[in-house]
Amino acid sequence: MHAHHRFPPEGFPGRGRARGRAADAPPPLDRAEVAGWFAGRLPDEWFAGPVELLVDRDEITVVGAVPQPDAGEGDAAAAQAGRIARFREQTREQRMAIADAAQARYGRSVAWGARCGDSRELFTTLSVPVMTRLRQPERQVLDTLVDAGVARSRSEALAWSVRLVGEHTEQWLAELRAAMASVEEVRARGPQVD
Repeated sequence: MHAHHRFPPEGFPGRGRARGRAADAPPPLDRAEVAGWFAGRLPDEWFAGPVELLVDRDEITVVGAVPQPDAGEGDAAAAQAGRIARFREQTREQRMAIADAAQARYGRSVAWGARCGDSRELFTTLSVPVMTRLRQPERQVLDTLVDAGVARSRSEALAWSVRLVGEHTEQWLAELRAAMASVEEVRARGPQVD
């Protein structure tokens, strides 16, 4: 039986209203085109296999798997961290040039990361402020998290809450993103009005 998600919950502001992109948001990207462009630009020796691309309105994050070192009798996690650090240092100049070209092409910042075995590290990524208005019940949730020591501030409590929702509704969010991508694809194939 397929589980039906009720998110946003009944009574959630905006439920039932079409929300679309903000007027100042950059246009959506063709993910396949972005993946192809990076596949063509990235040196073959950098990563073992295709990269993981995360794309949103502000940023493109590129994460690739670097070869795992033979730690011998050494600590495997330390060896993996060392391999990621070496990759970061040795490729910095080239990564910056590729990021500049991608930003000029796509209008988004580019962040980088690497995976090695069980270790995963993101390098410099954006932290984008998001303004919102909350009524007292929502503010009380954030204040409870702050008062309980779960978060240091309302801002951190809100970020924690968003991560928690993302973890627990991952399948639903993936289905929603796929549906939105289909709508964008159909819209792009539609008649062009001058």
